[in-house]
Amino acid sequence: MSDLVKHISDAEFPAEIAQGVTLVDFWAPWCGPCRQIAPFLDELASEFQGKARIVKINVDDNPGVASQYGIQSIPTLLLFKNGEKVNQKVGGQPKANLKALIESAL
Repeated sequence: MSDLVKHISDAEFPAEIAQGVTLVDFWAPWCGPCRQIAPFLDELASEFQGKARIVKINVDDNPGVASQYGIQSIPTLLLFKNGEKVNQKVGGQPKANLKALIESAL
């Protein structure tokens, strides 16, 4: 697991998305597809270091933000730019799709 991918709580969420480009991964430890994309997110956090951030929020431990954004299945990835949601992907994704998602907001 990369130390560049930050695990956040509901309370930390507003500050984390407030500035710049942030990809938020809504996940849970028991979710197979969530575990499958985790290495891609680690790699992308390194590739986009200084340009975009990647954070993860465990929906079991932090249901507030997931509820606020209507997250019904995981993984769900929401892309924020300066606090505004600009894009989203639901389900397991190839690394190329995740990279394109981040690049779309830069």
